[in-house]
Amino acid sequence: MKTENQKLSILEKVGYGSGDAAVNVVISSMFLIITFFYTDVFGLKPTDMALLFLLVRFIDAITDPLMGIITDRVKTKWGRYRPYFLFLSVPFGISVFLTFTTPGFDYAGKLVYAYITYIFVTIMFTSVTIPYISLISVLTSDPQERLSANGYRLFFAKIAAFMVSIVVPILADKLGGGSISRGYQLAMGIMALVGTGLLLFSFFTTKERVEHVVDEKPLLQQFKLLLKNGQWTLLLGVCFFGTVGYVIRNSVAIFYAKYFLGGDAGMQSTFLATGVVAAILAMPASTLITKKYCKVKLFKWTQIAVGVISLIMLLVVKPGDVMVAYVLYFILSFVVDLHAPIFWSAIAEAVDYGHAESGQRVSGLSFGGISLAQKMGMGIAGAAVGYLLDYFEYVPNAVEQSEFALYGIALMLTVIPGVFHTIMGAMMFRYKITDEYYETIKAKLGI
Repeated sequence: MKTENQKLSILEKVGYGSGDAAVNVVISSMFLIITFFYTDVFGLKPTDMALLFLLVRFIDAITDPLMGIITDRVKTKWGRYRPYFLFLSVPFGISVFLTFTTPGFDYAGKLVYAYITYIFVTIMFTSVTIPYISLISVLTSDPQERLSANGYRLFFAKIAAFMVSIVVPILADKLGGGSISRGYQLAMGIMALVGTGLLLFSFFTTKERVEHVVDEKPLLQQFKLLLKNGQWTLLLGVCFFGTVGYVIRNSVAIFYAKYFLGGDAGMQSTFLATGVVAAILAMPASTLITKKYCKVKLFKWTQIAVGVISLIMLLVVKPGDVMVAYVLYFILSFVVDLHAPIFWSAIAEAVDYGHAESGQRVSGLSFGGISLAQKMGMGIAGAAVGYLLDYFEYVPNAVEQSEFALYGIALMLTVIPGVFHTIMGAMMFRYKITDEYYETIKAKLGI
């Protein structure tokens, strides 16, 4: 293993962050838009949408570990991870555009089209995301620089989420010329172009300077080593439960704004943006807090607090209580994301922990496994939202929803995801890699 100067320039941190902004064009649309798009624009039944979200995750079970192995085995003159930003940026953008295109087929044809395009965007997402989340491990081995870089990363990710949340509903309304499906196609087409450009910017402004010697181990042996890494398996579970909660809450936010608060396209946009702005502010706040306060304590207590705030919001906010809903949703979204820079830095540290404990390094599959947990969480959450909408008798595009449907939407925004975040926080009581502990790992590995 060889290292260079471990300090990152502002430009490189911005370039690193732009990569996550590109990724978040997809992931934010999956969190914030696609459930509403499939039910109220594309025209899928909630139960068919739920099955789509669930079945496609089985593809991830193959592609995520495979991509992790590829990044471990293949090294080019540009490095292990950055080349994928260069060569897959255009297919990535095309996949986003096609996913949000509504063809003029009958229902069966549209369902087939939805499967094909959703699989395509999922594969493209995997192909750039696995290299991207692995990139921090080779940019620097300095834990504070990693934390700082992840602060930039998550800040730009939230900017992308902000664009998707506030720009897409408004653009879809303005550009459609009376056709909401055409509007979403054009709006997400613009987002796809932005995502392609950001991936290219990330490629040209970052540098892989930490070179890890990756053992050429059989896949089964790599899995065994990962399962012995207790800190990595802990983060795997944390990622899964956190993603389920995050996706359920964000998937129904637009439904909550439209039906529970009685909002038009403008209110839907601003309500989504309120959550995203809170999340953006949480990024620098987290970085500042962790300079004085233990990052592990911040992680676990904020996620437990999410459960409490969620219950308060359910009990306090009534249909049409716009101002109270905005305030509590802002607080909830802010507290939720205080953990985010810590989590993504923790993955790289858990990889180093496993290396120090076993003497053998498993990097690509480690990040691939975390990505798979995130995808599985997205799939379970997406399916849960579809089935719950059906259970609570939600009617797409109805002028008014029943009290039962409104209560279900409120539950899915608050208490149901709050339970998953509480579980996530409780699990972090077993996480032990503080900054002080990580220094002993660095000394052992000589980095």
